[in-house]
Amino acid sequence: MTDILFDHRQVRRSFSRAARHYDAAAALQREVSSRLMESLDYLDDPARALPPPQVVVDVGAGPGHASAAMQKRWPKAQVVALDLALPMLQATRANAGGWRPFAHRPHPVCADARALPLREGSVDVLFSNLCLQWVEDLPAVFAGFRRVLKPGGLMLVSTFGPDTLHELRSAFAQADDAPHVSLFPAIGQFGDALVAAGFKDPVLDRDEFVLHHDDLGGLMRELRTLGATNAMVQRRRHLTGRSRFARADAAYERAPDGRLPATWEVIYAQAWGPPPGAPIRTGGIDEVRVPVSSIPVRRR
Repeated sequence: MTDILFDHRQVRRSFSRAARHYDAAAALQREVSSRLMESLDYLDDPARALPPPQVVVDVGAGPGHASAAMQKRWPKAQVVALDLALPMLQATRANAGGWRPFAHRPHPVCADARALPLREGSVDVLFSNLCLQWVEDLPAVFAGFRRVLKPGGLMLVSTFGPDTLHELRSAFAQADDAPHVSLFPAIGQFGDALVAAGFKDPVLDRDEFVLHHDDLGGLMRELRTLGATNAMVQRRRHLTGRSRFARADAAYERAPDGRLPATWEVIYAQAWGPPPGAPIRTGGIDEVRVPVSSIPVRRR
């Protein structure tokens, strides 16, 4: 059983509060989404003559820019914008021009990535940009993704890696004994979880972005605007005192120009839905699921 690292009610609250102003601070998130979406060109390559996807799901859709872009790319597809925070879905509605009757618009669904309310084998494209860093049990969530993905369906996901905000983590570690920055999985863990879930031909890549801030207060305000606040179960439940904040500020390793660097490590993964009956690795054992309809019944 995986230890519970994150308070998922706090994750929902943080992103609900952030929905109104999220876009103002989400330049990095949009850049990562743009890079992830480049892989969708594979599906539209005329040389491959693939049929356009019918069902596309954007897990952790946020304000819905990727959902709207995929709806524009495939106008006849049913695009589902799924997010844990209802206010984010309301922002998605505004960004997509409203849900006019009989118009092709992303369909909003308020749900948890850990329990997708979707039929087995119903999804052609599963897209998730910077959502899975808030999930501690990656094998379980990938098993759920595999369940809903059609055989041969495409999964594209991105997440933050463990080097994300390491400068901030180190500074607060010298000022306080409680964690102030969430812990994220390494690329090896991410790959292992994909393999365990039985995905076909997984490919992983990573980027590193370094942004600079004038002061620690500005960095913390930006994180709150993004909803990327500390959601760990073991976090402090009250405000950081002035003395702790001052110690963290003094311990923060600055760039030569005096500004504060903030590293964001991004992990990308692309994989395909396996054929029916491909094993899922559970506890080191391959578990094969065979459709009931394929089991011959001997009648006496």
